[in-house]
Amino acid sequence: MNPYVRIISVALTALLPLAGCSSPGGDLPALPPKADVASYHLGAGDRLEIKVLGADELAGQYSVQDDGTIRMLMVGDVPAAGLTPEQVQIKIEEKLRAGRYITQPHASVAVLNYRPFYILGEVARPGGYPYVSGMKVLSAVAAGGGYTYRANQDYVIVTRNGEDNRADALISIQPDDIIRVPERYF
Repeated sequence: MNPYVRIISVALTALLPLAGCSSPGGDLPALPPKADVASYHLGAGDRLEIKVLGADELAGQYSVQDDGTIRMLMVGDVPAAGLTPEQVQIKIEEKLRAGRYITQPHASVAVLNYRPFYILGEVARPGGYPYVSGMKVLSAVAAGGGYTYRANQDYVIVTRNGEDNRADALISIQPDDIIRVPERYF
């Protein structure tokens, strides 16, 4: 047998077991590069500021409860989980109109505090951290104390709405995202 063929076959045989040693999640679909902030859906734990024109007694800060509602004076329970702030605004106006408290209500809903995001895996301090509008994966890693020496810094795995996606450091994150930094093997 030719010595070159022998060397190549030995090298391939030695490297074959390493073929499956990529970090987990490398084959996942990529997360879309830009999160649509206008389509943010509220969830339990979000804190809102609500104002109603001509009804100062309704103005205040409200939290989305565990059952997905906010509780307002004169209005009662208003569904909020899974809705955008604009949709909650419409629900409040409908309830005020139906209760005949205000004939032409105009409400505004703004998100004061978002739900936290979570970062796990190869970061110095894994855990939950407060979300700030416009955060990227790299900001989340920095909040978690930075990468450990074993971290695969090429990508992270982002779990959003129960689906895993691969993302790089400059992808926007959303509240309630779970970010996992995988371990590198070599």
